[in-house]
Amino acid sequence: MQNMLKEFKDFINKGDVVTIAVGLVIALYFKAIVDAIIAGLITPIIAAIFGESDLSQVGTFEINDADFSIGLVLQAAVDFLIVAFVLFLLVKAYNKWKAEAPEEEAGPTEVELLTDIRDSLRNR
Repeated sequence: MQNMLKEFKDFINKGDVVTIAVGLVIALYFKAIVDAIIAGLITPIIAAIFGESDLSQVGTFEINDADFSIGLVLQAAVDFLIVAFVLFLLVKAYNKWKAEAPEEEAGPTEVELLTDIRDSLRNR
C-alpha cells in the first residue's frame, strides 16, 4: 500500500499532470466565452435569417405528440463547427509559436558522458 502511495505521489508531482490540469481549467472557462458568443451573437443571427426568435424553433414539427426540432440539431452543429474552428486557430497559433521558439542545446548523451568518465579514469 505504501509503495502505491509513493507511485501516486510521483505521478501527481510530474509536471505533465499539473500542465494538463491547468489546461483543462483554462479550457472550461474558455468554453464559457465561446458559448456566450454563440448564444448571444451567432445563434440569434441564424434564427433571424429563418424568421424565428430562437434557433430551437426553426424547423419544428410534430408526429403523434412527439416534437421534433431541426433547429436544435442545427444549433449543435453550429456550436461544434465554431468550437472546432477556434481550437484549430489556437493549435495553429501554438504550433507557429513553438516553431519560432529557440530550442535548447542538447547536452552530451549518456554514452558520451560515460566515455568521458572512462577516459578521465584511464588518464589518472
